[in-house]
Amino acid sequence: MYWTGCRRHSIKYRRVILTRYASNFGARLFLSKDLNIHIKYWLALTRVSGVGPVAAQRLLAHFSIEQIFHESRAGLISLGFSEKLVDALQNPPWQRVEEDLLWLEQPENFAFSLEDAAYPEQLKEIADPPPVLFVKGISELLHQSQLAMVGSRNPSGVGVKIATEFAQALAEAGFVITSGMALGIDAASHQGALNVGGLTIAVAGTGLDRVYPACHKKLATDIVAHGALVSEFPPGTTAKAGHFPRRNRIISGLCQGLLVVEAAQQSGSLITARMALEQNREVFAIPGSIHNPLARGCNALIREGAKLVETVEDIFEELGQYNQVYKSIGAQIEQTVLDLEQQNLLKLIPFSPITVDNLVQESGYSVDVVSSMLLVLELQGYVAAAAGGSYYRIQ
Repeated sequence: MYWTGCRRHSIKYRRVILTRYASNFGARLFLSKDLNIHIKYWLALTRVSGVGPVAAQRLLAHFSIEQIFHESRAGLISLGFSEKLVDALQNPPWQRVEEDLLWLEQPENFAFSLEDAAYPEQLKEIADPPPVLFVKGISELLHQSQLAMVGSRNPSGVGVKIATEFAQALAEAGFVITSGMALGIDAASHQGALNVGGLTIAVAGTGLDRVYPACHKKLATDIVAHGALVSEFPPGTTAKAGHFPRRNRIISGLCQGLLVVEAAQQSGSLITARMALEQNREVFAIPGSIHNPLARGCNALIREGAKLVETVEDIFEELGQYNQVYKSIGAQIEQTVLDLEQQNLLKLIPFSPITVDNLVQESGYSVDVVSSMLLVLELQGYVAAAAGGSYYRIQ
């Protein structure tokens, strides 16, 4: 099963119009007996305990996918595979494979092996590509230009705003926004793309019959309708801590570039960014205050060579070869002109929290006047409220 799409004239409301037809691009039970047998062995490989991407590559370097399961015990052991792994290969969980095949019968469900033409070439380039990629949704998006966005699971309000606005602008420009559907920056990035009729891919750390975190069930449904869910884990796989670092290499492997929005010094987002660098992807980071713990990871990436980003134009300077059409985020925000007193107060407000009392002292205005102007500045999108009655500038 393959889905083909066409692009509407309006970039903002770009949608993929889907047409079903049978081809050798997918793994669907009813297509052909030979194809069913072929994918059956790939599914078995993902189900065998102890076979990860590295072990799979070792096996595939010596055997075809079918031969792996017909090779003698002595032959496998002679190549250095452990007895435990050999036992598992010679007794694959065929019942689970049959369940996977039933999952593939459902509309919009796919499984692509490394040998399939529908497997994304970009992902094949990484050191340890998953042997099988499970997809739910618009599988064709795997071959379109992608910009990955990652960041803190507990971002600030300004971080969420930045992620949403960048995702909107990048999606309108034609990029598929790829992330991990986690809380925080991931969710804001997916939602930003969806807000403008854009397309988005979520790489999961579970099987695609599950949603993690559970509070993102609606988001996952929207992503399937306007994008795709992707995983290397077969249906029924639950969330485990070790799955998410593995998931991160797929996020970076699928994209042309990766943008980090708010990340602490020791965060999974930095691991993803360094994977992207190892995979020769462009890495971008939005800087922040030296006093903000959520900015330390981004600032560290910039010191290590990531490109400092303030606007989407900074990203297109590096990714312009993909011929995306873009416009400045700033041009999308309509604001009325501030009067002189409001402009003077705005100049006193830093990008880190400052109290009303400090603003009264520095400006010389009364508490009532400062409070009134802060309300205007907040409504206009120049400042945001912080804990303890403080405010900080957001643009």
